[in-house]
Amino acid sequence: MVYGQTVGSSIALTDLQQLFEGQLAEPQRLLGPQAGRDHAEEWSHVRTFLPDATVAWLQHAADASQIPMKRIHPAGLYEGLCPASWTNQPARGQAPHYRIGFSNAAGEKNLTMDSYAVAPLLTDFDQHLIGEGNHRRLYNVLGAHRRQVDGVSGINFAVWAPNARSISVIGDFNRWDFRRHPLRKLPGGTGIWELFVPGMDIGSLYKFRITGADGQVTDRTDPWGFWAEVPPRTASIVTDLDAYTWGDQDWLTRRSHQDNLNRPMSVYEVHLGSWQTDPSAHNGWLNYRELAHRLVKYCQEMNFTHLELLPVSEHPYTGSWGYQTTGYFAVTSRYGSPADFMYFVDYCHQHDIGVIIDWVPAHFPKDRHGLARFDGTALYEHEDPRQGEHPDWGTLIFNYGRNEVRNFLLANALFWLEKYHIDGLRVDAVASMLYLDYSRPSDQWVPNRYGGRENLEAISFLRNFNQVVHEEHPGVLTIAEESTAWEGVSRPVQSGGLGFSLKWNMGWMNDTLKYFRHEPIHRKFHHNELTFSLIYAFHENFTLPLSHDEVVHGKRSLLDQMPGDLWQKFANLRALYTYMWLHPGKKLLFMGGEFGQWTEWNHNRDLDWALLRFDTHGGLRRLVADLNQLYVSQPALHELDFEGAGFQWVDCLNAESSILAFQRLGKDPSNRVLAAFNLTPVVREDYRLGVDQPGQYRELLNSDSQYYGGSNVGTVMTTAEPISAQGKPWSLALRLPPLAGVVLQQVHNE
Repeated sequence: MVYGQTVGSSIALTDLQQLFEGQLAEPQRLLGPQAGRDHAEEWSHVRTFLPDATVAWLQHAADASQIPMKRIHPAGLYEGLCPASWTNQPARGQAPHYRIGFSNAAGEKNLTMDSYAVAPLLTDFDQHLIGEGNHRRLYNVLGAHRRQVDGVSGINFAVWAPNARSISVIGDFNRWDFRRHPLRKLPGGTGIWELFVPGMDIGSLYKFRITGADGQVTDRTDPWGFWAEVPPRTASIVTDLDAYTWGDQDWLTRRSHQDNLNRPMSVYEVHLGSWQTDPSAHNGWLNYRELAHRLVKYCQEMNFTHLELLPVSEHPYTGSWGYQTTGYFAVTSRYGSPADFMYFVDYCHQHDIGVIIDWVPAHFPKDRHGLARFDGTALYEHEDPRQGEHPDWGTLIFNYGRNEVRNFLLANALFWLEKYHIDGLRVDAVASMLYLDYSRPSDQWVPNRYGGRENLEAISFLRNFNQVVHEEHPGVLTIAEESTAWEGVSRPVQSGGLGFSLKWNMGWMNDTLKYFRHEPIHRKFHHNELTFSLIYAFHENFTLPLSHDEVVHGKRSLLDQMPGDLWQKFANLRALYTYMWLHPGKKLLFMGGEFGQWTEWNHNRDLDWALLRFDTHGGLRRLVADLNQLYVSQPALHELDFEGAGFQWVDCLNAESSILAFQRLGKDPSNRVLAAFNLTPVVREDYRLGVDQPGQYRELLNSDSQYYGGSNVGTVMTTAEPISAQGKPWSLALRLPPLAGVVLQQVHNE
């Protein structure tokens, strides 16, 4: 046998046909080293597919000796014979002792490692954890990662698609030719397909071309891809998330040692594409770095402690606001690169601003390049539409009973915390996860194994998610948008709860907005809409949200929801904010609400910043900034947010005059703040407010101040008199301003 001559080895015509049609399920049977024996002499033949080559050869990696290869198919299939020692099965992370050389029509010479000669790079332990659905760092092994094999740099691709017939990676690096790099399915039953592609580098575009179990061929974005093209393009982009140098270690250290539940938390909710825009930029979008500087400066001016971002994971339709995600591991490229977003978070942390992101494990869209029927089967979702589809949203529901799907979502949560240093995950649509009959007719849902409506698998997932996040990242918040009376949402798992840090208080939001929409003359008949929230205020760790959901879909802006003429609308909104900031619970306000946006939020344009030239709008913004400052500076307003000891009614029964009064207390009972609200446009003269102690009391804040655009009615300083009121031995005689809240505190002479 002469090395280099074609051995006439049999090649199944079906393998050739499948290669050229992109249907090759076991590419190692056709490509790479193929063992053989002739006349007791060990030899191997090697095949490679090089459609652009005019000449190809095998070259020893050490001594550079060469053996010619023969073109055995006109499409570009080459074969060559070499000593078996060249192709000995390598250990993981190594390659055989040969390379493939070739020249193209332009005479350019290339030398590359044979992808099909490289042993799989996933370890047995990785595959074991994947098999049991317990690989918390799965994002480190699936997707596209830069690796080195025998000193050769390249990209290792790995994807979970157990029922696919074949998968090829296609991209600009191989001219989108599905024949060049079909993936190998790893043995062991994990359903992982993998291939190392030498010579590839960061920045390459790629997709997976998948022939599904149903025979359909689709080009898919990498479910584990870290970056993607700007929509409507959908290719993934190879990137390195470890190249960024972080500077927020002090912040992370402090975060891990502090009790966030007893600290002030005032959240500015932002949609990055429409907070502010740049007409000269693509679609007007600012880059993450520009946004970092502008938003941090604004939050500092407004005294917000945290930013909450509507979903920043990649999504195909901008009008979904990010809530229909296709790229769970990819920060949206609308506003820049992964490194740009890392800079955003880093800059916020270095200026003492926390960053929360909205996370959507409840559902995903049906877009053909995404997760839907990923391998030709209901892989991530349920097959039965009664379990697998959201009728309201036209989306698909994750199958929380499948280990690999739970693993995907849990690893995704940890990914945002570890790779992007995120401080909190606000979990969207939790109610839709908890109930099997959520928004469904009685005959369109499947009961659980006990006949009930609770989604047991989703409940189990949420509890595990919260346990793992709090265990691995002390100080990180998990926040549930949960709109029902489910018990124990923010109670520890070991106590039977779901384990969230906080829960959005949707009841407070609905009742409070409903009350403030009433004309003041009718409010005395609806007094309980404001007082009812204190019956359950300490059952959960609540956040009070006035979110984006309250200013879209015909609901009108917060300012426009207020009744009355122009003056009354602003006065009502100032009173609403004062009531919100004095009420127990963390705070969240959607952008534009702080200065009284007149129109509903529109994701296609920026906020109406020009309104700030009017004193009414500027005054409202000054009030929000001062409320935040008061909230941060007064321990009584945040230390006991979730304990009844931090709140006492003073006057909750004065429905006839629509007056409310209460006090907030800190851990030190001597630290207390009084609040009184007159929610009619009538000035209340000589209103008696009971207090516990004699002395002088001064206004800390009055929402009717001229500084905020009000009529300047109030009582700047007053002295308690020995006249009992509301069961207290002393009282203050106050002049309560119209449609306003006042905040007072006893003056302690040092």
